[in-house]
Amino acid sequence: MNAPEPYLAAHPTVTRMRLFHRDLVEIRHELHRHPELGFEEHFTAELVARELTRYGVDAVHRGVGRTGVVAVIRGRTDTSGRRIGLRADMDALPIAEENRFEHRSTHAGVMHACGHDGHTTMLLGAARHLAATRDFDGVAHLIFQPGEEGYGGAQKMIEDGLFERFPCDAVYAMHNWPSLPPGTIAVRPGPMMAAADRVTIHIEGRGGHGAHPYLAIDPVVVAAHIITAAQSIVSRNVNPIDAAVISLCSLQAGNPGAMSVIPREATIVGTVRTFKRETQDMIEARLSELVQSVAQGFGAKARVDYERVYPATINSRDEALFGQQTALELVGEAQMVPDLDPSMGSEDFAFMLQQRPGAYFRIGQGGSESGCFLHNTSYDFNDAILPLGAALFVRLIERAMPLRA
Repeated sequence: MNAPEPYLAAHPTVTRMRLFHRDLVEIRHELHRHPELGFEEHFTAELVARELTRYGVDAVHRGVGRTGVVAVIRGRTDTSGRRIGLRADMDALPIAEENRFEHRSTHAGVMHACGHDGHTTMLLGAARHLAATRDFDGVAHLIFQPGEEGYGGAQKMIEDGLFERFPCDAVYAMHNWPSLPPGTIAVRPGPMMAAADRVTIHIEGRGGHGAHPYLAIDPVVVAAHIITAAQSIVSRNVNPIDAAVISLCSLQAGNPGAMSVIPREATIVGTVRTFKRETQDMIEARLSELVQSVAQGFGAKARVDYERVYPATINSRDEALFGQQTALELVGEAQMVPDLDPSMGSEDFAFMLQQRPGAYFRIGQGGSESGCFLHNTSYDFNDAILPLGAALFVRLIERAMPLRA
């Protein structure tokens, strides 16, 4: 374990989770040693299915959305008719790990740098408890999702009939958050994560000799003006009350070995982040207009390929408030964060929230003060928060579908 535990809540569910904390740590470390990229989570899915079967869940369904796994756990009774979903992501990232501890990645160039090994383990911990106690009235569907990191795994599961095969009246997920202290939980109604769009700008000029630029149409100059002009969209076209980001992060043109060759083409790649659909629509339209106008002003041609990758992650009001009450019960007011600012990062759980009401939580894990950020080569999940995350999943089920007295 890589952090002390005194800050953990003393709630009875957390206390029960700590009885098999060591087992959860062993699972988490095994997952960390064997990271897998999106839709390649064969080892992970097999481990998850094996553990679920060992816990005695009612059914284990493999291959949902290619490599996803769904477990079904029935409560003691089912008079409510309610169905609640819990989701954890399973995939890793194409990052070479720099950690030197015993459970570091054994797969070159791939690591769990976002904590999905921890998320999967917390949901397994919840499954173990729920299958043993069944202190709820209804059915829990535990969703182990592949391909969150840019692959749209949530959408693949939905297209594979996730909510038709495993109905959910509400669905919940959580993500570790290094900038929050361990033992804290954050959830709020409304936006939690931004929509993520990919922008590719193709510029066509006329190549030539660097000594005679007047005979060419330099796409690098066009690109420079587009990059600068694009920043005016947020400052001059977006309402200051709304949030938006345009980051043009890559410019490819010419050959570094050809110092005096003006290239014919240039390509700019970047991302747009927004929360509101109308802001997203406006930026897409405005960016296309601006790019074409700037290019035309230099005698060049340009086009924008605009891909909407992930929608914004928007918590439904009732489920978020219910989540706040559940978190408050577990950690108390001092450790509950009801007003954490939304992040401009993105999350494909947003696809599930477009289909069903629900809420996305952040669970504090600490580490940012020492440089342990998400997607960092030295990142590691904080094992000490495993019981709390598992307990939060459990209490969401038990409180959403309480047994009748």
